[in-house]
Amino acid sequence: MRQKIGKVCMILGALLILASAALLAYNKWDASRADKAAQQALGELEQTLTQTIEDKTKDDTLVLQPELDQEQAMTEVELDGWNYIGYLSIPSVGLQLPVMSEWSYAGLKVAPGRYSGSTYADNMVVCAHNYAKHFSPIKWLAEGAEVYFTDMDGMVWSYEVSYVENLQPTQIEKMTTKTEDSDAWDLTLFTCTTGGSARCAVRCVRTGYPTLTTETAAAAE
Repeated sequence: MRQKIGKVCMILGALLILASAALLAYNKWDASRADKAAQQALGELEQTLTQTIEDKTKDDTLVLQPELDQEQAMTEVELDGWNYIGYLSIPSVGLQLPVMSEWSYAGLKVAPGRYSGSTYADNMVVCAHNYAKHFSPIKWLAEGAEVYFTDMDGMVWSYEVSYVENLQPTQIEKMTTKTEDSDAWDLTLFTCTTGGSARCAVRCVRTGYPTLTTETAAAAE
């Protein structure tokens, strides 16, 4: 009987090891797939943005400095069935990622998504999965780290990290709303912590007026 129990335990242990290895392999594959999907979307967005600026230049409708109207809607571009509002660049951690106009569980498999707010209202919140090439590195961002958001009108919004905090999944109002005078932020990036028990929120403050990108400025000359 003891031998049988021992064999069963060995079999169960082997199955658990195989299951863990399979899960690890799947997570690596899923992260790689997400990175490829995001980079493909980013390349298409950059091409679309260049064409948009060229068209506006020909029609003399290019706006070099937008009015910061808090009620203004952000320009959206549709690609492969998803709507995008621009892309993020975080040089210190080597990230450049497209941002969907709205977040969804399916959409986060491809790219970060806007959770709420807008750049014009200085309250945009962007979420993403904890993939290695998506938002996993943001927890390492230091105070003062530069963050850029390029919208689909070719305007670059410059930010720097103000502070990083962990919030509980139930603290939705705290994540999206400046509830206290000490809540000094204009852009928030967040993702799940390892294990998913909390949310890592990177709070950023805008450092200047949005400007036309170098590439689009060259196209406008």
